[in-house]
Formats: sequence, structure tokens, C-alpha cells
Amino acid sequence: MRYAATVLLAAFVAAPAFAAPPKGFDARVEQVMRASGTPGMAVAIVEDGKVTLVKGYGVRRQGAPERVDANTAFLIGSTAKAMTAAAIATLVDAGTLGWDDRVVDHLPGFQMYDAWVTREMTVRDLLVHRSGLGLGAGDLLYVPRGSYSRAEIVRRLRYIAPATSFRSGYAYDNVLYTVAGQLIEAVSGQRWEDYVRAHVLAPAGMVGATGELATFWALPNRALPHARFGGVVRGTGTMRGLDERDQLPQAAAPAGLIAASATDMARWLQVQLSGGVAADGTRVFSAAAGREMWAPVTPIPIAPLPEPVAATTPTFDAYALGWEVRDYRGERIVWHAGGLFGMTSVVLLIPARHVGFAIELNSEEAAPRHGLMWELIDHYLGAKRQDWPTRFTRYRAQRIAAAEAAVRAEAATPAKIGPSLPLARYAGRYVDRWYGPIEVGGDAAGLTVRFVPTPRMAGRLEHYQYDTFVARFDDPAIEPAYLTFALDAAGKVARITARPVSPIADFSFDYADLLFEPEPVR
Repeated sequence: MRYAATVLLAAFVAAPAFAAPPKGFDARVEQVMRASGTPGMAVAIVEDGKVTLVKGYGVRRQGAPERVDANTAFLIGSTAKAMTAAAIATLVDAGTLGWDDRVVDHLPGFQMYDAWVTREMTVRDLLVHRSGLGLGAGDLLYVPRGSYSRAEIVRRLRYIAPATSFRSGYAYDNVLYTVAGQLIEAVSGQRWEDYVRAHVLAPAGMVGATGELATFWALPNRALPHARFGGVVRGTGTMRGLDERDQLPQAAAPAGLIAASATDMARWLQVQLSGGVAADGTRVFSAAAGREMWAPVTPIPIAPLPEPVAATTPTFDAYALGWEVRDYRGERIVWHAGGLFGMTSVVLLIPARHVGFAIELNSEEAAPRHGLMWELIDHYLGAKRQDWPTRFTRYRAQRIAAAEAAVRAEAATPAKIGPSLPLARYAGRYVDRWYGPIEVGGDAAGLTVRFVPTPRMAGRLEHYQYDTFVARFDDPAIEPAYLTFALDAAGKVARITARPVSPIADFSFDYADLLFEPEPVR
């Protein structure tokens, strides 16, 4: 596999330059990485079917000498959703499945909260974020490292109450891509991992890519995750390496756990820009399926962005099948961002210009990913150069400063009232229907909490005010949460609700969807 990847890289290097990246691009990348503290990244650029750049920058792990190169594997997060959609497209091409087939006709055990939605949900609905579920609903089933199987996650979906009516609006979710993975397994008779490898990654020439975490962890040439935390909110504090095995579990793979190098992503860009044909002439999916996957389905509400990034606000925005479609300077942009703990990416296509690029990082910093993305867009559209990395650095700093101020203000003004009960009376085992149990332990010395389905998601409870406590987890990378205990007329705990402490916590920490009640005595 390493030999094949080297051969592909040699072919790329030997290819003539068709449309060069911006002048001084390598130096620009290094400058932006240094300014943001990002240890390493990789970039692939394709134009008119030709690879014009495939290169690594920086190091795989902070403080270590091993360099990122064109064959260094990164986890690409939700940019992999397009690969799950492409796997379904191959089944549609084969006549095994239809985009508008009902899910229950192929996956009989599938069930949503509402029986009518269960009956009407189509394959297309799984991919376009219009199910009625709230933003990030169900993500705690695998975030930060859930223990449920893929089948069990799909089973628990029936207990997640909708936030809106079916097909009435847009709300990004991951859990329905897990259903899509289970659907592929039911229809094909293969695991999602095996089907995607055989029908998408291998035909596309992505010889180094994998949907298996264990395979990724065994690669000697792989990037490791990094993030800033330890400050008031995540994104501040010291850049540090994360434990790569504390990533999402394998069950979440259809929603975003494919690992790929810049070499692999260049091949993926070629497939996308050619209407489904790989560089060697292999057809991965039909041109009709390619058009279907780029066709806008669910309108995304547009909120004007503030300065210094206001110019990136689109005039239209919509979600397609594993892709987001928007406009910029009169051009259609087909793109998707990806984010995991300590790994981020972006894949972007400008179809009318026959150009596409992918950026992979082993950090969570905004300037290298979004800043360089917009600089490349302007370059390929022939627009005046702007310092987008600096603009995104300022924008991110503004968001973090506002969030820090909000957290500090809330922490500084609690009512000096409560708790209502002796601490030992809060102790017990409580259950949320879709997530499962938590255990609250306590005595006069203090309270602790353990989220049972999520390994090592445990910590202490600090009293805030009334009957609300702050969960401070032993793992500092896990977002802290307010837990509020509601008492019944007898002074017993009737339920527990939750919400993140940080106003900019990742939506996958969907604490607000939890409703814990005392576990019934059996």
C-alpha cells in the first residue's frame, strides 16, 4: 500500500503545472501555521483534471521531528459524509436502492420518534439534515468516545424527540449518517467500512485511505490531533497533543471517520470534478449520480457574518447529498468542512472553473483552514487578494472573547442559595431514554458524576446556585456542563437537565437534549 501511494505521488510530481497555486503559497502556508500554532497540515489542489499541488507542511506531532508529507494520513471528519453519499450512489447506480426509497423498506428496524416520520423518511432525507431533529441531536451517543455499537445507536434514535416538524427546516446532524451506514450494510450485506473501501475508495484510487480507525492508528505515517484547551473556553490555552484513541468510536465512521492523505484527497477531487470518473478512467459513480449529489435540497438559513469576514456571507446556501452548495462572487461553490477533536479539514470545488482543493490540519485552528481556503478561492476566481487568515484570526478572537466574558459573568453572579438537600440525597442512578444512564455519587465531601455509556466521562460536581451544579470532567478536553436537579413535592430528585457552560461549545456536546430521571427500581 505504501509502495502504491509512492508511485501515485511520483506521477503527481512529474505532472506539468497547469494552474499554479498563488505565488509564494508554500511560504504563506508556513507563515499561517506558525502564527496559529498549528503543528502540521496538507494541501491538495486539482484543476482541469490535473493535480497541481499535493504537499505536506510542518510536523505530524508537536515537538517531534517527523514531517507531514503528501502521504501523511489525517482524519477528515465530516468531509467524509460525501463518501458515504457516494457509496449510496453506487447502490442507486446498481438499481439496488433509490434516493427516494423509504428507509423502512430496506431497514425494517429503523424507527424515529414519530411513527409518521418513520414511515415517510427516505434515503435522501438521511443525508440532507431536514429530519426535524435538533442541531447535533444524538451526538452524545458517540461524543466524545461513546461505547454503543452502530446498530444500538440506530435503535436509540427512536427516543430522540424532534425539535421541529419533518422537512420544515435545516438542522445539521450526524446520527442519520450513522443510519445511512447501517442502511448500506443492510442492502449490500457488507460492513460500511468494507463497502466504502471496495466501491468508493479503491475505485477512486485512494489507496491510502481507510474507514477503519484501527488501520489508521497502525499507519506509521499519520498525523496526531492537537487543540488548545485549559482556558476559560475551548480554543484558548496551550496547544497540546490529544490522545488519538479518545477520538469518536468506530460506530460513528459513516458520519466522518475516514482517514486520507493529500494524495488520496487529490484523487477524490479528480473523481468529483470529472463527474464520477477516477484518474485511471475507472467510473466510481455515474454522472447522473454526481449531479444528484450536488443538487441543493435543504435551504440553510443565512445569517450575515460580521466584519472582518462579512464578505463570505452567501446570497444562497443549501445542503445537498453530503455537500453544502453556496455562492461567492457569482460562482457556485460545492464544499464541506470537517471537524473532529484535534483534526479539521475542508474540501471545496468550484465546478465552473474545474478546480478543487482539500486542506487537512492536525489542529482546530481557524486561520489555516478557513483563511487559506478563502485565499485559494479568491486566487482561482481571479479576485483581489485579501488577508483572510488574519481576518479569521480576528473573527475567532472576537467570538472567544465574547464567550469568555459570558462564562465569567455567569460564574461571578450566582445566588448564594442552596443546595436544597444534603449532598448524599442527590446521589443515585438516573436515565435519559436516548442516551442512557449517569451515576451521581455523593456524601458530605462532595458530589461526582459519571456518564456511564461514555468511557472516562466522569468528574466532580461543583455547586453553582440553588440546585444547579457544574460538572467539571477529569478530562479537560470535555466541555463542562451545568446539571440542574429538579425536586418533587417530597424533596426527592425528580429529574436532571443539562446545558454547556461555554456558549461556543461544539454542538455535539448536546447536553440540552438530555432529560435524566431516577432509574426505576427493578
